Amino acid sequence: MSIEDKLARARAGLDRVDPERAAALQREGALVVDIRPHANRLAEGEIPDAVVVERIVLEWRLDPHGDHRLPDLTAETPVVIVCNEGYASSLAAADAQELGLHRATDLVGGFRAWKSSGLPVVAGGSPAVP
Repeated sequence: MSIEDKLARARAGLDRVDPERAAALQREGALVVDIRPHANRLAEGEIPDAVVVERIVLEWRLDPHGDHRLPDLTAETPVVIVCNEGYASSLAAADAQELGLHRATDLVGGFRAWKSSGLPVVAGGSPAVP
């Protein structure tokens, strides 16, 4: 299977959201998870109130039944995963769904689409959740 096939398969199971819908979901209580590398967050900024989780530990933090999950995370928590341009986040959201987060999805176009849409951005470089 090629990465393009894997990406298409991941996206087939997602109800991907555009930046405006992601912002609305966040206002309604959805958890926005930023998986971008520190260098990108530092250079480009961050979505206010997004939780930064390094990709290497993402599944442990998003397992709604795991001992290392994010505080207050349940299988019913809506989650929007954000990467730079919306590719890695699709794969990560599909993984989150497999773990039991049935309302996990990702942001079409990633952080860069959010920023170019004129939605709020704050200075970057926040530490990731340990």
